[in-house]
Amino acid sequence: MLRIVTDGATDMPNGWVDDYQINVLPLRVSFGDRTYTQGMNFGLNDFYRLVKETRIIPKTSLPSIGQVKEFYRSVAKSGDTILSLHIASKLSGTFSAVQAAASELQDEFRIIPFDSGAGSAAVGFMCREARLMDRENKPLDNIVTRLETLRDRLTVIFTLDTLEFAYLNGRINAMQKALTSILNVKPIIILRDGLLEMADRVRTRHRALDKIIQTVSERVGDHPVYVAVVHAADSATAEAMMSRLRGVLTIRESIITDL
Repeated sequence: MLRIVTDGATDMPNGWVDDYQINVLPLRVSFGDRTYTQGMNFGLNDFYRLVKETRIIPKTSLPSIGQVKEFYRSVAKSGDTILSLHIASKLSGTFSAVQAAASELQDEFRIIPFDSGAGSAAVGFMCREARLMDRENKPLDNIVTRLETLRDRLTVIFTLDTLEFAYLNGRINAMQKALTSILNVKPIIILRDGLLEMADRVRTRHRALDKIIQTVSERVGDHPVYVAVVHAADSATAEAMMSRLRGVLTIRESIITDL
């Protein structure tokens, strides 16, 4: 049987984990001296509430090789094939731990680690595509080739409404925060070759969202696309963005989900 594994940096709509039999290696999130395990005693609402209440920027701890091995053994039986799709190796050390665990378990399972080159909903779509192809009895090699094609074609672009949290976690200094707040500057960030890069800076939130729609439209043209709008506790804006995207793109399927 094909087991599909991903990590907690993957964003998916409610129900996909069960509907498509996707196993999620949870993140461990630390607020100061307290550590929570994603999905067990800690959810999205808890995350955003604690950030607001404590003003502490949480840290995620990478899974150890032992933890990955333990997780594989908990979701698969000896002789199973495990397709393990993860956040871009250039963005996180998770993939290195997965590769090492796969090497140590090669006598128990056939494990194929796959570097998505992305994260969030992009990996969610990949996991689902792999399961749908598996249910059509497609060979594993064909599934991996399809995932490689998706990786080459995907676009990830986003903006930040506030730089407050970038300041709190040290990514920008107080002077930068003050200047951007005064000027109401919004950064446009895009994924290139597995890394997140500043693509542009625009004035106002409205212009930032316009720029995202324009960039995506220019990239995909009239081709039918799968679209995900991912938001951080801002479902109203996500719904509005999706409505606008439906007016300019040829959408094959769309989802809205939490970051």
